[in-house]
Amino acid sequence: MSAPVNLLYTDIEDQLRASVRDLLTDRAQPASILARCETDKPYDLDLWRTLTGELGAGSLHVPEELGGQGASTREMAVVMEELGRSVAPVPFLGSAVLATTALLGVEATDAVRELLDALGAGRSVGALAVSLGTAPAGPFPSTVEYDGDTLRGSVRSVGDALAADVLVVPATGPEGPRLFSVPVGQAGVTVAPVVSLDLTRPVADVSFDGATATALPGVAEPALDGALWTAAALLASEEVGVTDWCLTTTVAYLKERHQFGRPVGSFQALKHRLADLFQELALARAAARAAAATPGTSDEARLAASLANSLCSTVAVHAAEECVQLHGGIGMTWEHPAHLYLKRAKADQLALGTPGRHRRLLAPLANLPA
Repeated sequence: MSAPVNLLYTDIEDQLRASVRDLLTDRAQPASILARCETDKPYDLDLWRTLTGELGAGSLHVPEELGGQGASTREMAVVMEELGRSVAPVPFLGSAVLATTALLGVEATDAVRELLDALGAGRSVGALAVSLGTAPAGPFPSTVEYDGDTLRGSVRSVGDALAADVLVVPATGPEGPRLFSVPVGQAGVTVAPVVSLDLTRPVADVSFDGATATALPGVAEPALDGALWTAAALLASEEVGVTDWCLTTTVAYLKERHQFGRPVGSFQALKHRLADLFQELALARAAARAAAATPGTSDEARLAASLANSLCSTVAVHAAEECVQLHGGIGMTWEHPAHLYLKRAKADQLALGTPGRHRRLLAPLANLPA
C-alpha cells in the first residue's frame, strides 16, 4: 500500500503562488484580457516570457540535469491554479505541460536538451500537435504520416498552436509511431485559427504538406501517453483556480449588492448555494492536489488523474454558471469577465477527455463497473 499523499501546500509552493499571483495581478487584469480577446493577437507573449524567463515556471518539472528547475508536478499545479484564477492568455498548457512533458519522455539528445532549454526559458513556444480533446489511454494518432523526414497530414483543434514556433508531432510511418519536432515558420506547415469557445486559449487546425521534421529518438507511445496523463492531471488544478475565482468573486458581489434594504448575500437560499459550492471546491482541491502529487502512468497515478479531471471539470462549470447567474444582469455582459471563466471551464471540461470518458477510465482501476 502506498504512503498517504500530503495535500497541504509547502512553504515553497506558497512562495511560488505569491510570485505568480503578484505577476498576474499586475499584468493580467480582466479589462486587458477582454481587450486582447478582441484583437488578432489573443496571447500575451510578453507576460509569457516574464513567467518563464524570470519566474522559471516553464521548466519547473524539468530535471536539473536537463537544465530545468528540478521541481515537480506539484509546483506546476500551483502555477496552473493561478493561471486558472486569472484565465491569463499564455500558452502554459500547450508548451510547458504538453510539449515539454512529451520531450521529457524521449531520449535526452543534445537537440532535445536544446529544445527543452528554449521552451523552459520562453525563447520558444511549443505545442503538442494533437487535438485538445484527445484523452489519454487512446490509440496513437494516425492523421499525420511521415516518409523519412517529411510529414503529410493534418490535426484539428490543436491547443496553443497559434502561439507556437515549434510543434511536437506524433506521426505514423514505415518504422511505426514516432514523435517529430517541426518548426512552424516553414513552407509546408499551415496553422489556421478556428472559432474557439475559450477566447483565452484559442485552438487551430494544423496541416503538413511536405514539411521537414526532425525525428525525436525514443519510444513514441509512452512519451505521448505520459504527456496526456500529466496534462489531464494538471488541468484539474486549473479548474480549481477557475472555481476559486468564481466563488470568491460571487461572494464579494453578493455582500455589496442590496435588495429590500439588505445585502443579497444575506438571503438564505443564496447562502445555501454558495455553501454547496464551497464544499465542492474543497473536494475538488483535494482531488487535484492528489493528482498533482501522483505523477506518471502507474495505475495509482491514472486513477488520481481521472478522478481529479472528471470531478474538477464538473465543479468548475457549476461554479462558473453560478457566478454568471448570481451576478444578475451584469454577469451576462461582455464587460464583466464572468463569461471568460464560464468559457474556460466548459472548454476545460471537453479538453483531454470528457468527465464521462475519465470515469470510464477510472472504473476498472477502482474495481467499479464501467
